Amino acid sequence: MPSFHATKTDPALQITPDISQSAMEIYQVKIPARFPLQAGCFPSNSKKTSTFLPRVAAFTTSSHSLTDKSESESQNRMFILGMGFVCQFFAQSLKKEGWVVTGTCTSKTKKKHLEEKGFHVHLLDANQPELSTLDALKCYTHLLVSIPPVGCAGDPMLQHAELLRSTLLDGNLQWLCYLSSTSVYGHCDGAWVDEDYPTSPTSELAKLRLDAEEGWLNLGQSLGFSTQVFRLGGIYGPGRSAVDTIIKQEPQSEGQKMRKSRQYTSRVHVEDICQALKASIYTPSSRGIYNIVDDDPAPREEVFTFAEDLIKKKWPGHTKWSSNSASAASPTKKDNSRGDKRVSNMRMKRELGVRLLHPSYRSGLLSIIDQMENPFHCSP
Repeated sequence: MPSFHATKTDPALQITPDISQSAMEIYQVKIPARFPLQAGCFPSNSKKTSTFLPRVAAFTTSSHSLTDKSESESQNRMFILGMGFVCQFFAQSLKKEGWVVTGTCTSKTKKKHLEEKGFHVHLLDANQPELSTLDALKCYTHLLVSIPPVGCAGDPMLQHAELLRSTLLDGNLQWLCYLSSTSVYGHCDGAWVDEDYPTSPTSELAKLRLDAEEGWLNLGQSLGFSTQVFRLGGIYGPGRSAVDTIIKQEPQSEGQKMRKSRQYTSRVHVEDICQALKASIYTPSSRGIYNIVDDDPAPREEVFTFAEDLIKKKWPGHTKWSSNSASAASPTKKDNSRGDKRVSNMRMKRELGVRLLHPSYRSGLLSIIDQMENPFHCSP
């Protein structure tokens, strides 16, 4: 099994990371563009081979064509349903390794933005997806699903499960991963929670996520794909962290206010999500659920205090933020702490061979601020 581990050193060892290194180049182990197809990935009655079908060379998405030589020679093709924060990081990393990456979004503005970054993009209404978009999935070897449940309807793509199944049956897909949330565990009274811990979601969204997990696992299993569910902790990374919140003086969201009173909050840096995704491609599983979190389920106030100290040390006198701001307007209900849980990542480490780049929010935030230019600089 390949070993995935950090190329940056934890600040506890008093070694400063190389800030000239791009966040998209942190992975010591790279997935080759012609990653070998895994034996047994397709149903036994399927007539698939390890070579890509000629029709791919003529396939086009949006205003982009996949007809150029470099892309038509790339055997690995990732289709991403929902090009959000995590998936853009992951897509950029794969593109640098020679993969063809196509994604979906829901607005013309975001589509234009993603295309400017070099991505092939489909506009997608998951409630009424166009048949041409679903048919395009046949041309891809890997599928990452990052579309959250909607309202009372649940996962919008799984409303079309039979159509998806019939479409993918004739395609080249060999790997499927659904991005879920640790919220499916519900209230755990501060207990350590692994993947075998009983799920007991309390919010409607968490209940719908749990249903979606089962739906995607069943779909992938029925088609013989390597299928995973990643239960993500609180996601942070460059542009989306306690450091960024303090610098931008952003107001707290309702979710942040709720998390304030918790003694434990599990989180994960986007770079570690990306390396876990890569690891799961290297170690196919017929049916696997993984908690993707760091080693340090620390309270929100502690994280913001640390972030504030980093900012004050790097740019003295430029922030009026106080860690007390993280306490403002937080809930006062005593039983809110029952949502506490300490989420274990041992299965991720043991089965996927992941060694965290950022085992704690400390190294994660230090990496983020080290890569920042002075946000308080004023041009003359």
